[in-house]
Amino acid sequence: MAANASALSAPWSDRIKRSAIILLVTALVLGGLVVLTDLSLARGIFAFVCIAAAALVPWQLHEGAHSREAEPRADPVDAAVVRSLVTGLPDPSVLLDRAGRVLHFNPAAAELAPALRRGELAQSALRSPEIVATLRQALAINKPQRTNYVDHAPIERWMELVVTPIPVPTHFGGSDTCMLMTFHDQTPLRRVEEMRADFVANASHELRTPLAALSGFIDTLQGPAKEDAAARERFLGIMRAQATRMARLIDDLLSLSRIELSAHVRPSEPVDLIPLLNQVVDGLEPLARERGVAIAVDIPEGPVIVPGDRDELLRLFENLIENGLKYGASGGKVDVALTEVPASESLNEVRVTVRDYGPGIAPEHLPRLTERFYRVDVGDSRAQGGTGLGLSLVKHILNRHRGRLLIESVLEKGATFTAILPRAASPQKI
Repeated sequence: MAANASALSAPWSDRIKRSAIILLVTALVLGGLVVLTDLSLARGIFAFVCIAAAALVPWQLHEGAHSREAEPRADPVDAAVVRSLVTGLPDPSVLLDRAGRVLHFNPAAAELAPALRRGELAQSALRSPEIVATLRQALAINKPQRTNYVDHAPIERWMELVVTPIPVPTHFGGSDTCMLMTFHDQTPLRRVEEMRADFVANASHELRTPLAALSGFIDTLQGPAKEDAAARERFLGIMRAQATRMARLIDDLLSLSRIELSAHVRPSEPVDLIPLLNQVVDGLEPLARERGVAIAVDIPEGPVIVPGDRDELLRLFENLIENGLKYGASGGKVDVALTEVPASESLNEVRVTVRDYGPGIAPEHLPRLTERFYRVDVGDSRAQGGTGLGLSLVKHILNRHRGRLLIESVLEKGATFTAILPRAASPQKI
């Protein structure tokens, strides 16, 4: 602190000494002129004041100029507020000067392009031809530009780049232009669009097949088989099965849409799973007898209450048990069991397990079973009257109920589907 004070006072002491010497010499000269010549005292004093002012003012001007030169000129673009704004942007962002050199970039941009360095050209770190062309165009015409490109490393992503000219102040009161590059990840939107296109294509194909069959049988009944009673009965039976398949497909599509629309709302109605499962099993007994499959039920007698939507849970267990009856029929048996598993002190999990003893499912198919219209065996699924949406519905219903689905299978030893639902902390009355 003392060193700083002495440094500030040292120049002032030198100037005071010099000024005192000048004023002393001036006073002596003017005093001699007043005594030895006819110079009046008033004029002498006036001359002394003028000379004193001339001696002191330049020192003040010199000090002001020196202090202004000593002050460092802060770069407006390098201000902390500019760095904070760029750093705080949620998307990867890079601020460039007119030459394309990097001024600032945020952590998201560093993750997107690890080669970015301050003071270096951005195009050396961002080598995509689309990026370079867009940046050059924005610099040339000084207008916002955007482009889309595919980033292949480390994973494939669809990105949108927006280059926006930003006016910034300069040292002398004018303004210059910087370029703000912002990158927006379009991958989720692109995936959703691809899924939508695939969904429409698959739904159209699934509807077109039974419609083509119906149209062909109608033409046959109106033509060659018009008077053939046996053929008419057989064809009408097939037409009825195809119409039923179309109706079920449309019903599944509508159900899936309704569940997705309310996916963010968790059902809260108390539902007792015991009578619900008994109702499903009783309803599927005719199908079990037709396929020669026995349903073994192992559920407790007391109420097991979960918060949920009764109709959706009914649909969930119908799909799981019906799948076991259709695709595991060769095993001759389907087990349905309900168990309660404590997950914590305040919440229990309820597990409903459906196991068949059929041919099982190969491991490579297990991760994709809940995809819409995905089938292990397309021909067998259609022969069984499946729509390809059953397990997708199960997954969406469980997601809405904040539950999950476990699938286990070993070839030639059957498959096990387990629906896990959260149970209320304390039993509720229906």
